[in-house]
Amino acid sequence: MDAVASSSVVSRMNLRSFRTNVSSSSFSCPQTRLTPTLNLSYGECQMNCSSHEASVSICSKSAANKSRVFGGLSLHCQLQKREPIGKTFCSVGVCTYPGSVIEAPSHTAEEKIGVLLLNLGGPDTLHDVQPFLFNLFADPDIIRLPRLFQFLQRPLAQLISTLRAPKSKEGYAAIGGGSPLRRITDEQANALKLALKEKEVPANVYVAMRYWHPFTEEAVQQIKRDGITRLVVLPLYPQYSISTTGSSIRVLQNIFGSDPYLARLPVAIIQSWYQRQGYIKSMANLIEEELQKFPEPDEARIFFSAHGVPVSYVEEAGDPYRDQMEECISLIMQELKAREINNDHTLAYQSRVGPVQWLKPYTDEVLVELGQKGVKSLLAVPVSFVSEHIETLEEIDMEYKELALESGVVNWGRVPALNCTSSFITDLADAVIEALPSAMAMSSSTSNTTTTEETDMDPMRYLIKVVFGSILAFLLLFSPKMLSAFKNQIL
Repeated sequence: MDAVASSSVVSRMNLRSFRTNVSSSSFSCPQTRLTPTLNLSYGECQMNCSSHEASVSICSKSAANKSRVFGGLSLHCQLQKREPIGKTFCSVGVCTYPGSVIEAPSHTAEEKIGVLLLNLGGPDTLHDVQPFLFNLFADPDIIRLPRLFQFLQRPLAQLISTLRAPKSKEGYAAIGGGSPLRRITDEQANALKLALKEKEVPANVYVAMRYWHPFTEEAVQQIKRDGITRLVVLPLYPQYSISTTGSSIRVLQNIFGSDPYLARLPVAIIQSWYQRQGYIKSMANLIEEELQKFPEPDEARIFFSAHGVPVSYVEEAGDPYRDQMEECISLIMQELKAREINNDHTLAYQSRVGPVQWLKPYTDEVLVELGQKGVKSLLAVPVSFVSEHIETLEEIDMEYKELALESGVVNWGRVPALNCTSSFITDLADAVIEALPSAMAMSSSTSNTTTTEETDMDPMRYLIKVVFGSILAFLLLFSPKMLSAFKNQIL
């Protein structure tokens, strides 16, 4: 996709709520629907600020800028700021939407700033496991069916969630009977609100879960009730993927596009933030601390385990997740080497589901290989996650630890998730403040992503689908061999 030249429209605004003079900038985007390709440009930023004043301006694109493909919006995004502490990376991938530019508030108007945290969600109790899994697999960004078979999305999700629920319940029972993700995300929201207040940017912080309560729709309704006048959307995924940030943004686009009030609300979306120095340093701090717990810290291998995605997402849909993950690991290792920590490291991908090929190498296979090669000390680092949940507490801490020890690893450690680490929360607050001036209204055209049921109104096509679906359901239910093979693939 060709990059779109961005134009800067600078106007002076006085935002009493955070006592900052900012330059308001508008971007031009070709479309607003999240499809598998979107180009963003990244840039380094410098900031110079005093205790009560910050200057943010749009800077021109340089030849050294890197291109990234995300999923629907094409723009150049580069903030230049100066900070007395020195050079830092800007909030990567801050994205705004086309539409009517909201006029700057008057000097007497009070901004009501909101921050919307996006996260996956998790079942609160064992009773919630099956419906949570249904919501997960019913998402077309999780299971991407060919267009002809999209009407099978929900029946297939019902089948998979029913088959996987017993095993998943065992995992959640092992970590206390439910996911701690909501509690931790709420704690992060409260910590972020306090951090913003300390920076003289009072804001309401909301939590929107993709597959369980509080759902995105619930959070958005609260934003409306609170009369928020400027919103920053902050996914709690450092790296962008179609299946995480992309899926959540698609839901937001549908909600905002169908609501006249929300369609005019200035919104800035931070697409990814894995390059931010605050995040990189926070991760390096945790790794350095955990390494010191090994008998021979210098001999421990740093084992980055990232959540996997299907290879087709990367190679066919243009998902930048793998590239961003590899760059993220490189930045963390650079920071560690600057501290004279030169341990070997490995990156692998966990949590694959189904018969399709996922990003390699696989975590379980690499653990066995490392044990066979004589690696005795291993420090696991969950790099896709900023809060503890089933994949850290059960999959890594129990399943992978047991596998590693069985394979010959003697000393096992695991870096905790960032959770509410102060340096991490402070950096998120900085990312929000940097994104605020670029907020623009979403276009009502984002509502064009509709469900199959809404678009397929032809009775004949509907009849064909019903017949075909019935035949497929019959084969699945009454062919033991087919059901057994399918069950073995997804469990």
